[in-house]
Amino acid sequence: MQEAAMGWRSGQSYSQDLRDRVMGAVDGGMAVRETAAVFKVSVAYIYKALIRRRLTGDTRANPVRGRPPRKLSPEQEQALGAHIRSRPGITLAEAQSWLQAEHGVTLSIGTMWNTARRLGLSFKKSPARQRTGPARRSGKAQAVESSAAVH
Repeated sequence: MQEAAMGWRSGQSYSQDLRDRVMGAVDGGMAVRETAAVFKVSVAYIYKALIRRRLTGDTRANPVRGRPPRKLSPEQEQALGAHIRSRPGITLAEAQSWLQAEHGVTLSIGTMWNTARRLGLSFKKSPARQRTGPARRSGKAQAVESSAAVH
């Protein structure tokens, strides 16, 4: 048997050629562990491929890989960015409501946050929005004068 020279990286599908050779070797009577060693694939991969072939008849790579596409078009992202920039102090929930009303797109708060970050926007408090709470002293503490003066 010929040894597979692969440049495979984690997260990538095996080539169809390798898949066919692995299945052919197992179908030809080679033990699963031996096949895994010869073709440098995991035993688990072979068993999963066999199960998938038995259930669906398919040995091709699963076409659904990677991240799902973004819900917002580039134009919608730019509109959202302009809306947030024009309203200092807007919350993510308010931006989310605006996006639903204006563009009919519903995004989670997390996706709104990631979109704003990707656009270079921040929701940090501005100096005009000071925190509420006890006033802080600035500078050095002043000495308290007593009523009885010592000379």
